[in-house]
Amino acid sequence: MATISRRLASPLDAPAATVLVRLVVGWVFLSEGIQKFLYPERLGEGRFDTIGIPSPGFTAPLVGVVEVACGALLVLGLATRLATVPLIVDIAVAIATTKVPVLWGGSDDIPDGRGFWSFAHESRTDLAMLAGLAFLFLVGPGRLSLDAAIRRRAVG
Repeated sequence: MATISRRLASPLDAPAATVLVRLVVGWVFLSEGIQKFLYPERLGEGRFDTIGIPSPGFTAPLVGVVEVACGALLVLGLATRLATVPLIVDIAVAIATTKVPVLWGGSDDIPDGRGFWSFAHESRTDLAMLAGLAFLFLVGPGRLSLDAAIRRRAVG
């Protein structure tokens, strides 16, 4: 783990524009997590049940809490790299359960939706979010973040 942390850039090394990626990715997860509680039948427990996620009464609220907490951390730029890890798992499961079925033969959610082009269309946001999370994990939160402020204070 020490080798990985030495290879990752300091929060102070990331471009200033990183804040834009962090705010957008964080806001999307934060808002989607909140909506799992506001609209449980459509976006929370009901949705998880429809797509076959086990124990939807437990997993949907758990995912909602993870998305709210980690999304908020990204918006603030606090524990940014750590916050990306559960969100990468979250979005990977979302892609595997809702988008890959489109690729391999269709989905009940998408009428006549099957094959590569339907997959490409349906997965565009999820893939962009995954790329944004990977970017934040690799480059860090950027200068305009609480992580960078804490680092500046610690360094002196």
